[in-house]
Amino acid sequence: MVKTKERKTSRKSSNGKMSVRAKTSRNGQARSASKKDSKTNPKRRGGASNNANAREMKFLERHKNNLSKTTLRAKWIHNPDEHEDRAGQTLATRDHEVIRHWAEERGAEPATVPTKDGGEPRVLRLNFPDYGGRTLEMLDWDRWFEVFDRRKLVFLFQERMKAGNQSNFFRLDSPEREEG
Repeated sequence: MVKTKERKTSRKSSNGKMSVRAKTSRNGQARSASKKDSKTNPKRRGGASNNANAREMKFLERHKNNLSKTTLRAKWIHNPDEHEDRAGQTLATRDHEVIRHWAEERGAEPATVPTKDGGEPRVLRLNFPDYGGRTLEMLDWDRWFEVFDRRKLVFLFQERMKAGNQSNFFRLDSPEREEG
């Protein structure tokens, strides 16, 4: 059995903090956090809480077992003036202004998959110009956000792809999704 000890390592994170605790073996090699730690602590699952505000931290803590690893790892964005640290970085938000700004920069409009009875929108989408959204039913932003909030969704997105060009990638994560 390898004995471990906690040792401070110096590493500058995206929020400017310098010290991080890391588990190391007797010979000084870093060891990864246990699976148990990664499931119960959002910081261990990728550091989403590095820049999540108190409200987001409460949401993450409440739903941590039902959100994707990507959501827990993403950089949280609170207003349209905040941006990625690097191209291709996954961002997360629940802020309506951020979502709307991101969509409008790309010419996208709120939409849903049509329902037979015209009732509750089933699947929220964004309709991007020239991407074949003819089968989508258009919604106004108020209705789209009403459904978004009621379902406690998280908007995952990218600003730019790794190559640097603008990205249209987005995904909605739900803590209430059914396991498939």
